[in-house]
Amino acid sequence: MNKDNVENPETTMSFEQSLSLLQETVKKLESGELSLEDALKNFEDGVKLTRACENYLSAAEKRVEVLTKDASGNPELKPFPTNNRT
Repeated sequence: MNKDNVENPETTMSFEQSLSLLQETVKKLESGELSLEDALKNFEDGVKLTRACENYLSAAEKRVEVLTKDASGNPELKPFPTNNRT
């Protein structure tokens, strides 16, 4: 995982890599040991990673199908209901 990939994490990292790097970034910010400039850079990276993770999850949600029963009691696949989040 390369911190340089944070500029566009959706095209350079998987969800798991983005989440892991986000967790590392949060730990650094919580440590209180960063200079103001480094803290701001890490915060910016964290926002990008958060957005990438949200986009990954939104795309995954759209692909999920819920198994339900039709009127006759037979299993039927239906798209997962989504809400329009911005």
